[in-house]
Amino acid sequence: MRVLVVNAGSSSLKLRVVDERDATVAAADLPPVHDLADGDLGERIAALGPCDAAGHRVVHGGEEFRAPVVVDRDVRDRLGALAALAPLHQPHSLAALDAVSGALPGVPAVACFDTAFHATLPPAAATFPVPAEWRHDLGLRRYGFHGLSHAYAARRAGEMAPRAHRVVTCHLGAGASLAAVRDGRSVDTTMGFTPLDGLVMATRSGALDPGAVLWLVTEAHLDPRHVAAALERASGLVGLAGTADMREVTERAAAGDGDATLALEVYVHRLRAAIAAMVAALGGLDALVFTGGVGENSAAVRAAAAGGLGFLGVVLDPADNAAARPDVDVTGRGSQARVLVIAAREEVEIARGTRGALAERPANAG
Repeated sequence: MRVLVVNAGSSSLKLRVVDERDATVAAADLPPVHDLADGDLGERIAALGPCDAAGHRVVHGGEEFRAPVVVDRDVRDRLGALAALAPLHQPHSLAALDAVSGALPGVPAVACFDTAFHATLPPAAATFPVPAEWRHDLGLRRYGFHGLSHAYAARRAGEMAPRAHRVVTCHLGAGASLAAVRDGRSVDTTMGFTPLDGLVMATRSGALDPGAVLWLVTEAHLDPRHVAAALERASGLVGLAGTADMREVTERAAAGDGDATLALEVYVHRLRAAIAAMVAALGGLDALVFTGGVGENSAAVRAAAAGGLGFLGVVLDPADNAAARPDVDVTGRGSQARVLVIAAREEVEIARGTRGALAERPANAG
């Protein structure tokens, strides 16, 4: 089954065709749906060749959607009702779903969720210590994100290191999060109710004292919408160093730039601490995985992160790390845990989820 994988963001629409062997055989990076002329999307999809199904990355499945699901009218309506949980992401996913379905009438669509991999979080990890009505009536809990990437990375780590049962996957890109994975199941993660929580990211702050946010609104009298936008788009690396590009940050830090040095130190400090927390949730570590744009391409970040994890028995091989091209093992001599660099392939996870959902669909379904 050839699957058209659709990954919609605020500034792009990424299309990939994944064949039966999980190879990406065609690709197109387009403007977002709302910037495409009428008929253009259909032509661009047709140019990619035939496909048997469309698999869509959808950021939020809430508590209801814990696995890929074939989209019908009812499912589409229920997905729309979840937009309030991810207002910066969900509308783009749903606009792309509608547009691609319109361009491919008769081709089944499957929604694959970034939150679904973390549906296995135990209550101790998923529950926020807030009033019961917030938890029960408003659904306030840790959902976790980047699940498609974490799921693929954990599966690939199992192939590269079959004896690794306790794995920490580090998805480090413009967005960043960690997952603690035991025997293929997520048991903890750094993102929470929204993708704003956890690690320092390119433009997002990551974890922040909620009292600081309340103070900005109630005492500094900033507009809540301004605060929300600043935490999403003007914080993280760009807030500390004036750039969201980790390559520029590391180059400037190496040249002695003070702002870039601080940004890298804050980034790595948070990263090390969060990895240690994931290891604590697992009760030990068999493999540490780096994936995503920064995780795959920044030897400096990998070295700095691992350099503070010697007490966990993590050792990188400096030469292998410097030359690393995924998928590769960069474990150093004497390390008690394998250290792997794995290419992020969310499209493969989406294609597999799409095939699985269609295989489970009743034979008489439309």
